[in-house]
Amino acid sequence: MTTTTTKVTENGAQLFARLEGRRSLRDIEAHIFPDGAGPLQGNVVEFHGIEGSGKTETLFHLVTRCILPADRGGLEVEVMYVDTDYHFDMLRLVTVLEPRLGEEAKEEEGVAAAESEERVRACLGRLSLVHCSSSVQLLLTLHYLENTFCCRPALCLLVIDSISAFYWVDRSGGGESLAKQEANLKKCSELLERLLRDYGVVVFATTHAIMRNYGQSGHADAAAMTPKQPESSSSFSSSWRNLSSSHASEFDKAYLSRAWQKIVTHRVLFSKGEVTQDKRQMFSAACTTTKTIGVKRSSFCVTEAGVRFL
Repeated sequence: MTTTTTKVTENGAQLFARLEGRRSLRDIEAHIFPDGAGPLQGNVVEFHGIEGSGKTETLFHLVTRCILPADRGGLEVEVMYVDTDYHFDMLRLVTVLEPRLGEEAKEEEGVAAAESEERVRACLGRLSLVHCSSSVQLLLTLHYLENTFCCRPALCLLVIDSISAFYWVDRSGGGESLAKQEANLKKCSELLERLLRDYGVVVFATTHAIMRNYGQSGHADAAAMTPKQPESSSSFSSSWRNLSSSHASEFDKAYLSRAWQKIVTHRVLFSKGEVTQDKRQMFSAACTTTKTIGVKRSSFCVTEAGVRFL
């Protein structure tokens, strides 16, 4: 019996991408993430909340920060945006992007409209958009993206909006078997875990609240996620992952597979607040991480120019 061994090699671009490392997104938004605990290479941030609680608007805010040039306060890195809900609005993203590019440009004399348009195009050139209509297609897309991450060291952020889009479809198609219901998402999570380890990308993913507790506010839910007493560093990481199931309400508890929950390092809970006297809808975000104790809370509203923190 003859066995054939296939040797896997990597080209120069792949070697550079693996060894050079990617830019850290640690300082992407101080209003959301705890001081010194922003997303590092290989981290996964889950944005969780009911529909209309500001998750996608916040994603647009963060994506804009990534693709903006350094001289406009951006990180000037590339972003891969995987749209599973078909809610991505390019016009809205441009609306958020233009004020940040033109705010200082307006003060400069002789800046033509054509030049301003070219700046917007340069920023959008750092953004790649992919649509997925099933969990199988999402899995195949992630396999395809591995080669993309190899060849593009500037690609630092992978956005999946949302990772839970096919939850009910997969649950229905899996019959009575929980393993079959979660099979595709488990494979996606395991593949993501390898991509995080090998290429150091950061993942932002949204999840929908599949149930709603009308008796508790988002702030109360977030407060319930705070450990009452400091724990040792060895036990805190594992216990943090159980907070969603042990303390949270039906509104915010984690429901995706354990393979997904295993790789999440930051969780941001979004909720709607009150409407102010000037008729502005307020939103709140509460961030917990595996490395910090407590909850980082922030409030914001959504304006025509995007998210505005208060």
